[in-house]
Amino acid sequence: MNGLDWAVLIGYFGVMVAIGVWSHKRVDDVSDFFTAGGKMPWWLSGISHHMSGYSAVMFTGYAGIAYTYGVTSFVTWSFPIALGIAIGSKLFAPRINRLRSRLRVASPLEYLKNRYDLKTQQALAWSGMLLKIVDVGAKWAAIATLLSVFTGISLNQGILITGGITAVYCTIGGLWADALTELGQFVIQLLAGVAMFVAVVLKLNDKGIGFFGAWDEPELKGHGEPLVGPYGTVFLLAFLFIKLFEYNGGMLNQAQRYMATANPHQAERSARLSAVLWLVWPVVLFFPMWMSPLLVRSQKPDGSDSYGLMTEQLLPHGLLGLVIVGFFSHTMAMCSSDANAIAAVFTRDAAPVLSRRAREWGQRSGLIAARVTTVVFLGLSMAVATQVNSPAFKDIITVVIKWVAGLMGPIAIPMMLGLLRPFRRSGPTAALTSWSMGLLAFWLVNYPINWNVDGGVPLQYQVSIPLAVSLVLYVLVGFIKPEDTPERLAVIEKINTDGDGDGAAAAAVPAPAGGVDDVIGTGVKD
Repeated sequence: MNGLDWAVLIGYFGVMVAIGVWSHKRVDDVSDFFTAGGKMPWWLSGISHHMSGYSAVMFTGYAGIAYTYGVTSFVTWSFPIALGIAIGSKLFAPRINRLRSRLRVASPLEYLKNRYDLKTQQALAWSGMLLKIVDVGAKWAAIATLLSVFTGISLNQGILITGGITAVYCTIGGLWADALTELGQFVIQLLAGVAMFVAVVLKLNDKGIGFFGAWDEPELKGHGEPLVGPYGTVFLLAFLFIKLFEYNGGMLNQAQRYMATANPHQAERSARLSAVLWLVWPVVLFFPMWMSPLLVRSQKPDGSDSYGLMTEQLLPHGLLGLVIVGFFSHTMAMCSSDANAIAAVFTRDAAPVLSRRAREWGQRSGLIAARVTTVVFLGLSMAVATQVNSPAFKDIITVVIKWVAGLMGPIAIPMMLGLLRPFRRSGPTAALTSWSMGLLAFWLVNYPINWNVDGGVPLQYQVSIPLAVSLVLYVLVGFIKPEDTPERLAVIEKINTDGDGDGAAAAAVPAPAGGVDDVIGTGVKD
């Protein structure tokens, strides 16, 4: 990097902070901070939903998969995400919007207290928050890895720089700042992605390699196969189910995008836009990665540095800075949206159970708590990021695929399936059994069983078995022990039908996550 690249990077950081400051004026209460008051246009929600779904891990971990295996990086990652969101546009998006417009909640998990019970809500809330700390930590490590390739600064310095700047704009501006910065980041990503695509095509032409003839080169032998290596059919099917839950709200931040639109119809349009973007845009981003074995030789065994090395060789200064900004835009988009979602879960769902004072928060004190929680979450995830390459977590892609994908099902299944009428018989017993046994299955498959199997348990089973266990038990226990009380059925009906309060006018400030005293009594002390 030279002075021009640094100017582009610093300018980008300045614009992100400025958007946060401007968005601060639009945040008057917790509803604005967490759900944009239900006033976000569907197209902005859709772009925000898309941008908050992936990070610089694509340019490190998935670039390594593309370098090693080829098009399977698209077939087993962005394609199932696009398909999952398309299905969820009908199945989940309208129902999640009604959580705000009809139930008046500000956190995606807030409804679980009435859909199941307080214990279930707390189990899913705390496990979801802990998983998100690890997930976001991997994202910080990914962008810091790229930054170190270009600038030579240490991993920890890179984590501190990106995390600190993200904390400023997302803490003061809330979901509005997240969405508006993601819109700007989408434009930057568009320019950077097209620049890299053109640079690779021109370089291949210089080598006498045609656009389509490249696949016949020896270095790309087998790279056109859709399912190769550990990424086989079982992995694809498991990933499709995982992403169906994850990218439609199971990881919380995407659920907020649906909640932020004015009504269920707009939430559905938002999801459809995001699905189209996931189907089309990653092809442009992945093409240079698929061609990377023809242009560079990776210095890392997993190929995770291949994309960074390629940009350094192919792009002039200025454009190089723009591509680096594109890396940041991915990571900061996802991490800021995750921070906002976790702040919602903690302040609306967890804190009122822990503290009587939290149950008495007004709008001002609730907003302060939300901002403090956002900073704390980012700090914890940055601390985890420093340990990503340790023996406990291993490499970045292991964290993202094994930990996040493997643990997603047990947490998301009770939350997402609880929205649907066909699963109305499944109550708190089914939810807690599904959650706890799914987590146990993850531990058994990835550790004791994996240690005792020659060559280890294949990746597709590491991520699919916990999901299968959770799904089967959720349905089976609900059938054996139905808990569809009138009160729970009433909640499900509100989520599944439109009525009064459906629209932007219904975005009145939600009541604090009260009702806790009715469940836990008055004997809880701070």
